[in-house]
Amino acid sequence: MIKTATTEENGAVSPHVAGLKRRVRRAWLIFAAVFVVGAVLVALAANRYGRDAAVADLLAQGRTEINLKSALLRSVLERPRALPLVLSQDRDVSDALLTRSASDVDRLNRKLEALVTGTKAAVIYVTNDRGVAIASSNWQEKTSFVGSDYSFRAYFRDAMANGAGEQFALGSVSNRPGLYISNRVLSDGRMLGVVVVKMEFEQLENDWRDSGRPAFITGSEKVVLVTNLPSWRFMTVGQLDPGAASAIRESLQFGGAPLQPLPLRQAAPLPDGITTVRAVLPGGGEASFIELQTEVATTSWVLHYLVPLQPALGDAVWQTMFLAFAVFLGLSVLTAIVMWRRQANLFGQARAALARAELERRVRERTRDLSRARDLLQAEVSEHRNTEQRLKGVQQELVAANRLAILGQVAAGVAHEINQPLATIRAYAENAQTFLERQKIDTARENVGLIVDLTQRIATITDELRAFARKGRGAPEPVPLRNVLEGAVVLLKTRFAGRIEAIVIDLPAEDFNVLGNRIRLEQVFINLFQNALEALQDRADARVEVTVEKTMTGVTVHVADNGPGIPPEIRDVLFTPFNTSKEQGLGLGLVISKEILADYGGAISVESDETGTRFAVGLKGA
Repeated sequence: MIKTATTEENGAVSPHVAGLKRRVRRAWLIFAAVFVVGAVLVALAANRYGRDAAVADLLAQGRTEINLKSALLRSVLERPRALPLVLSQDRDVSDALLTRSASDVDRLNRKLEALVTGTKAAVIYVTNDRGVAIASSNWQEKTSFVGSDYSFRAYFRDAMANGAGEQFALGSVSNRPGLYISNRVLSDGRMLGVVVVKMEFEQLENDWRDSGRPAFITGSEKVVLVTNLPSWRFMTVGQLDPGAASAIRESLQFGGAPLQPLPLRQAAPLPDGITTVRAVLPGGGEASFIELQTEVATTSWVLHYLVPLQPALGDAVWQTMFLAFAVFLGLSVLTAIVMWRRQANLFGQARAALARAELERRVRERTRDLSRARDLLQAEVSEHRNTEQRLKGVQQELVAANRLAILGQVAAGVAHEINQPLATIRAYAENAQTFLERQKIDTARENVGLIVDLTQRIATITDELRAFARKGRGAPEPVPLRNVLEGAVVLLKTRFAGRIEAIVIDLPAEDFNVLGNRIRLEQVFINLFQNALEALQDRADARVEVTVEKTMTGVTVHVADNGPGIPPEIRDVLFTPFNTSKEQGLGLGLVISKEILADYGGAISVESDETGTRFAVGLKGA
């Protein structure tokens, strides 16, 4: 508390002191009111900003994910569509429909059974012109389709009338949902029957279920066909017209499904018209979601994707509010300190004015001291403000530099990491073209399948790099070391054809599981094997020896070549970005490899001389 003189001799100036006290009280009341109003405004602004920023992030992420799901769905749908057309022109199919002999039907049954394994279709069957199945890939099973009448199915009627048809329905025999794709069989203009391929989406639904976010597909009838929430299957978007619902039930397209509406209700829209819904999830929990939709090309289907608003929205709002309040409170405390010091100066001056006459000299000296202290304080405050402005400038420059550095590393990493899969894809594509020209369709189809797997690998690599930039590294898991080494060799086999035999992998009988991610660990050994093969070039005695040594914490993989060795000037900065002895190299392969190993508790070291180069890769056991 600031003390003031109250002696009788100072009574002449007591009104001045009383007025000063009133002004001080009024100043603190105004400060308190401004603080309360400011706190409310900061809370509202922080809530709005944090909410908008979180919604924007969720929307961008959701659009990316729904586009990926839609692309995957289209690729899954396109694979079996050509099969009915090809089979409708097959001699075995037309012979079985024409002769109906036991030998022809038996041959067709076995052929369809073999095709199911290679095409990943659920079942393939052939019906006569009356819709009765005469042959099926499941002819040996208890739930065989042979002898079943499918004339009531729309896909049969459409194929007979128009040549082809598609229908999503619940199997009348298997009681499993799927997409039926059909094609008419003709012989000299006569309609013999229909070839039907049934495709099921159980694997696709399982893949969607791993994301933890509701996703479902609706057809033209607004009925849920495919979903990662089994209890939502065959429910409807909104209430169906009674006539339409009755027609669907009579057709047995979805069996005895009640066709009840989905447990969704529209919620208040977010800014920019973003649609939100409240959904009752299996188990009774209710949550809010952003609803995204996209049409599936070449179908009448619509893909729906629900992105949960919580906890991401709540976390973002609380983080923003915490930061805003921290800044606001800091400014308020600084203002209060300045006010208090200013008022202390004013009361000090008042006490000096009330001093007795004999103390005037000391009062003047004290006043000069106080003035000097005030000047120093003001200079210090000014210097603090200038320093704060400079710090803000430096922080902004550092943020900009950091963003540019991260952008450069991600761009260079993507270019480097997908180089090998792209080279392999090109080789497989050229081989597939050659096989097609030679009419080796099965071999060409196998190469195309390998290309699909490698494109998925590229997608996984870009997801890993995007996850590194946004969220950090994924959780490690047990990975068989043998699979990692063999996978790296497979990816290099086409590019180094004729030289890949130089890699000799000596693995012990006991297989080891190491901690990490298979694709990222393959990247490490792809870099090491590629560097070794490029260093050996066309040497007749080229040899790359890969051995495994068990350690206390895991294993050490040794990769040794008999090349010319690494120059000392390069070896000293081998794990520094952008240092390389290759004309077309980026100098990032070993840097990225070291970072990948560090993520999983591993390490890498190198020894090199004129007899060759030896890398030691330490991995943790799982």
